[in-house]
Amino acid sequence: MNTFSISSLDKAEQEKHLLKLVEEFLEENSPQSMENIDFRGARFDAGLAWVHFPEEEGGLGLPPNMQRIVERRMREAGAQPTDPTTFFMSLAGPTISTHGTLEQKKRFLRPMYTGEERWCQLFSEPGAGSDFAGLACKAERDGDEWVITGQKVWNTLAHLGDWGMLVTRSNPELPKHKGMTYFALDMRAPGVEVRPLRQITGEAEFNEVYVTEVRVPDSCRIGDAGEGWRVALTTLMNERSAIGGSSGGSTSQPGSGPILDAVSIWENLPSDSKDQKTLDDLMTLWVKSEALRLTNQRASTAAKAGNPGPEGSIGKLASAELNKAIYELCLNMLGPSGQVGYDYTFRRPELLSTDGSIHGPRYAFLRVRANSIEGGTSEIMRNILGEQVLGLPGEPRVDKEIPWSDVPRS
Repeated sequence: MNTFSISSLDKAEQEKHLLKLVEEFLEENSPQSMENIDFRGARFDAGLAWVHFPEEEGGLGLPPNMQRIVERRMREAGAQPTDPTTFFMSLAGPTISTHGTLEQKKRFLRPMYTGEERWCQLFSEPGAGSDFAGLACKAERDGDEWVITGQKVWNTLAHLGDWGMLVTRSNPELPKHKGMTYFALDMRAPGVEVRPLRQITGEAEFNEVYVTEVRVPDSCRIGDAGEGWRVALTTLMNERSAIGGSSGGSTSQPGSGPILDAVSIWENLPSDSKDQKTLDDLMTLWVKSEALRLTNQRASTAAKAGNPGPEGSIGKLASAELNKAIYELCLNMLGPSGQVGYDYTFRRPELLSTDGSIHGPRYAFLRVRANSIEGGTSEIMRNILGEQVLGLPGEPRVDKEIPWSDVPRS
C-alpha cells in the first residue's frame, strides 16, 4: 500500500498518480484472464472500485469525477461492464460508506462491489409512496434484535436481491421524519416474501415484499435508531443521480443513450417517409439530450464529495420527461410496425435497464412510462428543486411536527 495518501496531492498530480496506479494494477491483474468476480475484488482491494470512497473501503479519497479515468482505462483493457443487476450498489454503497459502522463496511462493501451479493431497495409502501416519511412498516426492539412487520412495493429486482435497504417506523410517537430506522435486510430470512408485480412490458421487474415478524439483528441497523430519514436521504440522492446520469443523460459520448434509437430509426426510414416536421422534432430532442449529457458531466466534474445534493434531481427529472418524448417519437416514426413484434408474455427479468434502450424502442416506449415515477415522481422532483435549489417557499405541511400516530391516514 502507498506510504502517502494520494488525496493529499493537487488535482494534476492526483490524475497522474491515479493513472500510474491503474497501469500498475493492470500489469498484475488481467480482466481477460481472471474471473470477473476475482478481478472486481482485486479492484476493490486496490482502491479502484469507487475512488471517491475512503481508503480501505474500495477507494482512494479522490473527487468522484476521477472515477471516469479508471473506468475508461478498465474498458480499454477489456474489463466487463458492471452487471446491470447490481445497479443498487450505487445506492447501498454510498449509504453504508457514509453511515455504516466499520464492521458493516467490512461485511458489505466488497461483496456488493464484486456482485457476489446483490441489493434491492425497500422504501415505498402502498400507503406511503411520494410521502416516503409516512411509511408504516413497524420495527420493535427486542434485546439485540428488531422484529419487523410491514409491506413494501415497487421493489425493483427484489426477486434477485440478497440484501435489501429497508426503512421502518421504529417510534410512532415521534413526528414522521424522526421515528424512522434504516436496516440491511437479509432477503432470505424467514418471514420475507417477494411477490411479482407484472408491468405493461410483460415483465415483473417490480415486486411487492411482505415482511412478517422478521427478526433482524441490531448489527444490521444502518445509522442510529430514529435516524432513518437522514440515512435514507443519502440513498435517495444517489438514486436520483444514478437514474439521471444513466437514462438519456449519459456522460459518455454525444448522441448516446435513448436518442441513438431515434436517430437510427430516422436514418433507416425510406426517403418518402421523411418529413421536415419529424426531423425538427428529432433535432430538438437531440439537442435536449446533449444539454442533459453536458449538464450531468458538469455536475460530475464539480462534485467535491461522494454524495450528491438536491441538484441530482435535475438530471432525474429531465431524463424522465426526455425519455418519454424520445420513445414517443420513435413509435411515431415506426408507424404501424411499431405496434407489432413485441413479446408481452409474463417473465421475471434478469437485467435492469432504466431507460429500456437495451431492449429496443418497442419495449422502451412502455418501460419509460415508469421513469417519471421510480426514484421519486416528477412532481416530487419539482418540489425538491423549487424548495432546495431555487429557494422557493415550501408547501404547507400540517403534519410535520405532530406524532406519526396522530397523522390521519386513509
